[in-house]
Amino acid sequence: MVKAPRPVGPRTLAERAAAARGMRGALARGDVPRVLLLVPDPHARFAAVELSGRFVAEEVLSGGYGVCTYVFAWDVEREALPAGPDSPLARYLDGYGDLRMRPDLATMTALPDGLCGIVCDVEWPDGEPVRAAPRRALTEQLMALESLGYVPSAGLEHEVVFSDADGPLSGHGVDYAVGGTERMRPLLRDLRGALERSGLGVESARAECHPGQYEIVLRHRDALAACDDALLQQLIVRSVAAEHGVTASYLAAPEPGQGCSCHVHLSLSSVAGETPSGTELSPVMASFLAGVLRDAAALAPVWAPTWNSYVRLRTAPFSPRELRWGVDDRTAAVRVAGRDASQRLEFRFAGADAQPHLVLAALLAAGRAGIEEGLPLPPAGEVVGALPGAPWEALSGLDRVAKLLGDEVAAQQEALLRAELEAGCSAVTGWQRRRGALRA
Repeated sequence: MVKAPRPVGPRTLAERAAAARGMRGALARGDVPRVLLLVPDPHARFAAVELSGRFVAEEVLSGGYGVCTYVFAWDVEREALPAGPDSPLARYLDGYGDLRMRPDLATMTALPDGLCGIVCDVEWPDGEPVRAAPRRALTEQLMALESLGYVPSAGLEHEVVFSDADGPLSGHGVDYAVGGTERMRPLLRDLRGALERSGLGVESARAECHPGQYEIVLRHRDALAACDDALLQQLIVRSVAAEHGVTASYLAAPEPGQGCSCHVHLSLSSVAGETPSGTELSPVMASFLAGVLRDAAALAPVWAPTWNSYVRLRTAPFSPRELRWGVDDRTAAVRVAGRDASQRLEFRFAGADAQPHLVLAALLAAGRAGIEEGLPLPPAGEVVGALPGAPWEALSGLDRVAKLLGDEVAAQQEALLRAELEAGCSAVTGWQRRRGALRA
């Protein structure tokens, strides 16, 4: 199966585009029989259309292919979000017309069932970029950062919980364990093979802290690839798990006191190829981190998009709400790890339910603002604020979201969070029934 190479480390947008051009021949030769065009939506999943590889080569590469506007303005159940006529989201819901998918051939990935997955950008019929698209939000931040002379590379860590009809596939936490994972082994064996065939480039895999929890980490790469490939990996994980009658869940808080995260390891290189030296943060990285710490609370709708996200932030011990940084300190919201070329910032804000392209876009936007303003970094260990503890508290930062990520993304995140609140307040849960029984 044809698949695009995933080079390790930073890569400029121009280098990505050159790599994409190099993959056109595989489609033209007919080496790819079936293609799954994939568009990342606001809920950390793909909207998808399956086509023949020949049709993609003959028609789609030049003319694009349609996808309905509302994929960027729907809730998790694929129902259209409420949006008034003056909302920046209104045009996504007025007539439900088509956007145009543009395949990024640098993302070609071997998927189960003989499919080749290709992640797409999207544009309006007149060629205008779709600014509510998470992938576009990230691309705009990469362009802005490159204009300052910097190119990021990133590694994303997602934890997943494997469960069947009897519950999690391990009855207790199995952090770094070999024993206790026996029920997972048939699934993991097939998953290992599927990921190897995909060409995504797995760095590590291990059992994690909580029952049924596992973590598979891809090698660090350019920021767009890191986010695309994280979602492609989740697609493969869920597909293989389903073949075993297993559910693969990326819920932020499987239970109170448990957390599944999207930790982001991020480093900056100069366009000229310079890399960090030693263990001290450079002035640029220090200001970048200061910018993120300043805006982290306002960007909570991105890190914590669901009601369940706040259970993780309130109760999971390694998901700190307190905003402070430390050197190799996993109790801090930001951990400085590595040295020299491997030096990186590990941002521990986001849950596994967060949209990775938006998470990276938010980090880069806040960090770039810190660089541009020359913000001083507070001392290690100093608490400079806290993430919101409830979804309604997160609504207060939306003006800053608009400033950093644009009006359409801010309107989208507000509508999604309000829809989440409405759904949560309209549901009767086991917690409510249990509390009600205590009144008997």
